[in-house]
Amino acid sequence: MRLGLALILAASMARADGETAGAFDYYVLSLSWSPTWCALEGRAEGAAQCDRPLGWVLHGLWPQYHRGWPAYCPTDESPPSRAAAAAMADVMGSAWLARYQWDKHGTCSGLPADRYFDTARRAFESVTRPEALRRLPAPVTLPAKLVEAAFLEANPGLAPDMITITCRAGRIQEARLCLSRELAPVPCGADVVRDCTAEDALLEPVR
Repeated sequence: MRLGLALILAASMARADGETAGAFDYYVLSLSWSPTWCALEGRAEGAAQCDRPLGWVLHGLWPQYHRGWPAYCPTDESPPSRAAAAAMADVMGSAWLARYQWDKHGTCSGLPADRYFDTARRAFESVTRPEALRRLPAPVTLPAKLVEAAFLEANPGLAPDMITITCRAGRIQEARLCLSRELAPVPCGADVVRDCTAEDALLEPVR
């Protein structure tokens, strides 16, 4: 019985659907390595994103608590128009992802949809994506720490506790950076810093 209660409490601390919009501590900027997503999901779905030579794309800008995160917050703000969602496809890969990110995360920002998208774009553009990773001539396997080191070198304001690299199915998946509400780099909470420890994660080149 105690174990069951502990699991319920842990789950509620991890995510809190329906929390108050605008009540959060910092953002997590999630950048997805497009070749990984396309290899694992996108090509099978016929995603147009996978026909483009994309490297790091904007997965989302997520309001975060120091412990846990809100999602699907009640809001009086109107959902984004089709045109507004489509306008984010250049950095997010698709209008569908832009709309989904608004529904799950943008509603918790306390911002109107257009300002949330503008903030997400500014956050994305504030980070220098390592150019060397776009110039890979062939697939490579490497420690995830090397990808983190490339971001740290390209962004002098970042420290190791402000970024985490994730893996999925033995591949480099995402770079997640922690930013203040003003979009300055800040230390991540303990539940965000879950670095991939793989010594031989696959990084496919941009094609």
